[in-house]
Amino acid sequence: MVQLRDDLIELLDEEAAHRGISRSALIREALEEHLAAAARSAVGRQIVAGYERIPQSEPDAWGDPDGFSDVGGKELLQRLDHEEAEAGFQPW
Repeated sequence: MVQLRDDLIELLDEEAAHRGISRSALIREALEEHLAAAARSAVGRQIVAGYERIPQSEPDAWGDPDGFSDVGGKELLQRLDHEEAEAGFQPW
């Protein structure tokens, strides 16, 4: 049970009639869309927080071949960088 102002109920009923659905279906749809948008926004904030903790400009073990102690892995990354450069791809 939810209490709504009369003007909001009128707008809901008009929209529901226009779309051929019930008021309840329209309210459910609006709530689902709102909650999904809130979840997407939360994920976006988490991504931003991650980049603030570890800025993209700071190399990590995957992006800095010199940080590897494995010579084979280092050589592989260097070859891949060279292949991508020859193919015209820009570095990250």
